[in-house]
Amino acid sequence: QVQLVESGGGLVQPGGSLRLSCAASGSMFTIDTMGWYRQAPGKQRELVADITSGGSTYADSVKGRCTISGDNAKNTVYLQMNSLKPEDTAVYYCHADGSRYFRRFDTWGQGTQVTVSS
Repeated sequence: QVQLVESGGGLVQPGGSLRLSCAASGSMFTIDTMGWYRQAPGKQRELVADITSGGSTYADSVKGRCTISGDNAKNTVYLQMNSLKPEDTAVYYCHADGSRYFRRFDTWGQGTQVTVSS
């Protein structure tokens, strides 16, 4: 089983920054895609950004403010969020897919709260 552990959420003032981290653990797995989604109260979960060996994708709402990066040796992905806005308030979920023992997996972290408020 591949598990994801997130960290880095919290309360920040508008215009501030946060860095989210997500580490994947388990045995005999390879990751194809890691990314971050978010879900605000009353809204559907949406992609924030993801990264593969071929590059990264960002939601239009965060382009220019967020940067996703990965450390393959640590099976960890980071999301640097700058110029945060109140509308960025949500639970942020890490997601990963890949293969383990030649079978596909698709897994989520438990989520970390990000609150942008003065």
